[in-house]
Amino acid sequence: MNKKKSSHREHVNEKKLNLLGFISFLFGFAQALLLYVTSDYFSQKLGSHNVSSFYFIAYVVALVGLLNMHKLVKILGKAGAFFLFFLLQIYLLFALVFVKNPLLGSILMMSYIIVNYFAWTILDVIIEQYSEDKKSGRIRGFHLMILSAGILIGPFLSTKILSSFEFNGLFIATLILNCLMLIVSLVGLRGVNGRFSGKLTVRDIGMKVLTNKDVLNIYMISLALESFYALMIVYMPLYLLGLGFSWQQIGIAFTIMLIPFVALEYPIGILADEKFGEKEMIIGGLLIMGLSSLSIYFIHSNSIFIWAAILLVTRIGAASVEILRDSYFYKKIDGRDVDLISFFRTTRAVAYLLATGLSAMLLIIAPMKYIFLLIAVMVLIGIYPAFRLVDNKSEEELKAEE
Repeated sequence: MNKKKSSHREHVNEKKLNLLGFISFLFGFAQALLLYVTSDYFSQKLGSHNVSSFYFIAYVVALVGLLNMHKLVKILGKAGAFFLFFLLQIYLLFALVFVKNPLLGSILMMSYIIVNYFAWTILDVIIEQYSEDKKSGRIRGFHLMILSAGILIGPFLSTKILSSFEFNGLFIATLILNCLMLIVSLVGLRGVNGRFSGKLTVRDIGMKVLTNKDVLNIYMISLALESFYALMIVYMPLYLLGLGFSWQQIGIAFTIMLIPFVALEYPIGILADEKFGEKEMIIGGLLIMGLSSLSIYFIHSNSIFIWAAILLVTRIGAASVEILRDSYFYKKIDGRDVDLISFFRTTRAVAYLLATGLSAMLLIIAPMKYIFLLIAVMVLIGIYPAFRLVDNKSEEELKAEE
């Protein structure tokens, strides 16, 4: 893989990256409108807080799809696949506005989760096409900062809409944003026609990862991060609702919680490129995530601002690991590695399968607050592969060697 990489010259396309940044902002905004309230939607349809089964089924399908994503890109090209998934998202949101049957509504929502995941992965592939390895930290940091700025707006607005117009209002707002994204993408990404030319099977892709220890270790770290997200996104809103907080209070807490993704990811990406590399900061981020998640088990406050503060600390760690994970991985591959990118992004699906499977069994025998012990354990396990990473050399270290 390294030999192939060295013969490939990467070039930054600032114009395309700026356009993709705008699309990422809209994408994050649209995603956040539903992200933190979806578990409540499933809970209402099921009549129970143990909603893990919906996510488990959705991400089984998503995992199979991602492992074969390169085949679709080979046929349609990157832009073609991206447009297809957006059209499917629009259709599913339109159907959700009108559907009344709880089972059909749940199926449509699971389908939306799957298609949204595919669209996000293809967007990732397109960004890599216009990126350059030595600038991966700052390019990925900027992209994640813009994406997070959109997400930051979402929880407060979505909870306001939910309180006033219920879920139909959220579906309509998300539908409008998806239509806007599709129009911008159709105009700006017409020239993105790169197709995957390989003929690899799922087994071949798996062997590529297993024989590259750095990619395998960063995959395991990504799995720890995505497990954190999976359980926090599904159960934190339900836990706070169970403590008696309103959706508007939760919206305020979640907006505060997301500030580190906007404030920290870009400067941390620059530090990784120019000063330190990624390894040590990944270990520090995982420690912050794990210990702050563990503390949630012991908190019994009825102040929403206490909860906002502890959630803010968890996301300081998560934001650090998120950008450093991406920076590290994308320095190991390039835009032609659609197979490796789609495989790497299976961590979200695998994490949801693992985390929701374990949480479903845990909730049979224990109260919901034990979920946060599970989160802490899953995150802290990620420190072991982090120690095994061979760190990327920063620009400062490379200059010192010269």
